[in-house]
Amino acid sequence: MATTEEKATTMAAASAVANVVQDWTVVNAVDRSSDQHHKRATISTLIGPVDSMPEPSANVSTKGIQVMMRAQTSHPLDPLSAAEISVAVATVRAAGATPEVRDSMRFIEVVLLEPDKNVVALADAYFFPPFQPSLLPKSKGGPVIPSKLPPRRARLVVYNKRSNETSIWVVELSEVHAATRGGHHRGKVISSKVVPDVQPPMDAVEYAECEAVVKEYPPFREAMKKRGIEDMDLVMVDAWCVGYHSEADAPSRRLAKPLIFCRTESDCPMENGYARPVEGIYVVVDMQNMVVIEFEDRKLVPLPPADPLRNYTPGETRGGVDRSDVKPLHIIQPEGPSFRVNGHFVEWQKWNFRIGFTPREGLVIYSVAYIDGSRGRRSVAHRLSFVEMVVPYGDPNEPHYRKNAFDAGEDGLGKNAHSLKKGCDCLGYIKYFDAHFTNFTGGVETIENCVCLHEEDHGILWKHQDWRTGLAEVRRSRRLTVSFICTVANYEYGFFWHFYQDGKIEAEVKLTGILSLGALQPGEFRKYGTTIAPGLYAPVHQHFFVARMDMAVDCKPGEPFNQVYSIHS
Repeated sequence: MATTEEKATTMAAASAVANVVQDWTVVNAVDRSSDQHHKRATISTLIGPVDSMPEPSANVSTKGIQVMMRAQTSHPLDPLSAAEISVAVATVRAAGATPEVRDSMRFIEVVLLEPDKNVVALADAYFFPPFQPSLLPKSKGGPVIPSKLPPRRARLVVYNKRSNETSIWVVELSEVHAATRGGHHRGKVISSKVVPDVQPPMDAVEYAECEAVVKEYPPFREAMKKRGIEDMDLVMVDAWCVGYHSEADAPSRRLAKPLIFCRTESDCPMENGYARPVEGIYVVVDMQNMVVIEFEDRKLVPLPPADPLRNYTPGETRGGVDRSDVKPLHIIQPEGPSFRVNGHFVEWQKWNFRIGFTPREGLVIYSVAYIDGSRGRRSVAHRLSFVEMVVPYGDPNEPHYRKNAFDAGEDGLGKNAHSLKKGCDCLGYIKYFDAHFTNFTGGVETIENCVCLHEEDHGILWKHQDWRTGLAEVRRSRRLTVSFICTVANYEYGFFWHFYQDGKIEAEVKLTGILSLGALQPGEFRKYGTTIAPGLYAPVHQHFFVARMDMAVDCKPGEPFNQVYSIHS
């Protein structure tokens, strides 16, 4: 992940003076007409750039010890850059034993292999902000400071489409120079191993190929024709992982059991096709060879009737129900935001932390700390993220009993993240971060403005009125929010980490998008679902979110574990 950059002001510090580039975006909930750029420019003239944070200089003084540092371009916890991803992919591909093996490689995930915590402490002590030598344990002979940090490493999940094997690779990125600067790329394979009887996450390329294969399958076309559907452009085929219901579903094969839906209008790209599920058709697809291996037309269930409000877009297609009583809301900060950003390092109020991103988890928060007056920097957490979520469906009827989506492990929350540059996902004075991923064939793709950082007013933090004098004091509450949003098929998930002025950290998940629905026969009622429209019901289901919280509350230097105290009050 990388930040989009634009020049900002500089700030002198005792340890370093540097020009740091940043970008800031002002977004308000107003219409996105052609004059929006002019409106933004007008607002931006009221706002000056905030003070940037210092970068490390070549000379860092530590209690009289003069150390010559080699320039460090990436913090050990920074997400892999586009150049590093390319190096890792090229290194693994070159290590393939034969041309056939190399051509069969499909790259599921290329992610930073996170270093040991002592490496992070060393980087934060002497190479990068917050420049805190106290992060390292004291020694009798004084600190031993290396001239450079260990090389960064990448972890790759590779699927061999020919052999149906999944392998894990570790590549050391010992020398990575941007090609645009006339340099060269070089990496070294540290380890590789084949993991038997597993399947890695599905890729968007596979989903598209699966849809095409099913639509071209003659028995499927005949089954759709029986339901009055002949235009295959209206048909939506969502590949769902097969689950495990018998030995036939063993992970030795890469299988999918798709769900079928059908839109009503070919000229409306934003129609809610999920409101018209096609039931009674059973399909199994071999995703390795992209062929239909099982097909049954089990039961003819009528399609739910078209809903006049089925379209997302405003206008006459929605039946004239658009709201006209909501006035524009402008959120501006004339003096700029209160947070400061240097690369992926963020400071706000007394909080500081680093922002990361992975294809599976999406947003990761590293090295969370709180500056507590005379007590100095107090560690809070090494790492915060959501590593998995599962959505089990409770309707025992076909096909819903087998719907059990692991949206992080099977699809990837990060790989399905949105670009938030549209304007209405975040409001106010915003800092965006981009995210880089590998695609199925090893190329690099970038999601611009993938992570949003901004401040929010959060009501009243504290208030008191003296009943004798009638005088009152009130303090507004403000929080810093880091967020991203992803889409997995029908559902949208917004993940938000909030940092508060009273020392609280809050994780919030917002569910939006569309329900995964089922069709009903005329007069039919389902015990384990809710009828939401004629011929249409929503099966009962749950969402379980798994948070990984590697806490470090008041960890002492060199100690990887928490300090726990029992307080009786």
